[in-house]
Amino acid sequence: MFPVLRSFCLLAATALISAPLAADETTGSDNWWWDDDWWEDGVMYADLENHEVAIERIEYERDGIGIPAMVARPADGEDYPAILWTHGRRGLDDLAELHVKRLAARGFVVLAPDLYTGRFMESHPLDHDYELEGDLNSGLDVLLERDDIVGDRACLVSITRGGYKALKVAVTFERQVEDVACWAGYYPHLQDPNLGEPHQVYRYANEVNELEIPMMILIGDEEQYQRHRTARMAADGLASRGGEVHWIEYPGVGRGFDFRNGNNRTFADDLASRDAMIRVTRFVNQHLRD
Repeated sequence: MFPVLRSFCLLAATALISAPLAADETTGSDNWWWDDDWWEDGVMYADLENHEVAIERIEYERDGIGIPAMVARPADGEDYPAILWTHGRRGLDDLAELHVKRLAARGFVVLAPDLYTGRFMESHPLDHDYELEGDLNSGLDVLLERDDIVGDRACLVSITRGGYKALKVAVTFERQVEDVACWAGYYPHLQDPNLGEPHQVYRYANEVNELEIPMMILIGDEEQYQRHRTARMAADGLASRGGEVHWIEYPGVGRGFDFRNGNNRTFADDLASRDAMIRVTRFVNQHLRD
């Protein structure tokens, strides 16, 4: 088991991207979250780009099924790194689209398929349709064929159950390394949703053991027990085999911190959401730009 890297919801904590398997430290100027520029001179987000976002609606086809998708990118017409974004059980609704826009504003071309609409599925399905994994994989092809992306690879960013679909694209469809450079998962579901309770609580998907790309998990320490436990076991297992895992855990933050809105949203949610976006931005750029 590797030590937990906790993000303490301090604005200064966004200054450094987490190193894999970093130490669990909470106080003092020698620790991972300390930022001299912030403490001494008040500098915040010195390297953070903010872009006006342009939205495009497209549709691509797989096996005769039309899959609608949202493409969000900076409006300046320049080329940017590519991200394939995967929604969870709620689908590509208004709140999900806001997350896609916030990610694109960091300087990415983000393709987010609406995996339910093409198959006439309602939001929040209980069972998982394995055809969605193939639909998502075809979306990766569409993204990599675009002429406005940097390089010839993409990174995956997923939310909740979208984590399982992203995992299958990387491993089962054999897209990792050659086509997919990294994967960041917000409170990811890392087990086949159709399996029973013991699998959801005590096991993680076998595909995790075959991951060869760097992975970042962003999660609150008050996440649902079974989701937190499974994700942590998956991260521990991958790290024990030498895989690169960045575990970002936010104290006092619960489930869906990037989606709570209105009166349901807390200050801790907002800090965690901002911090996570910075970390994902640097993580993706590290693997697609540097």
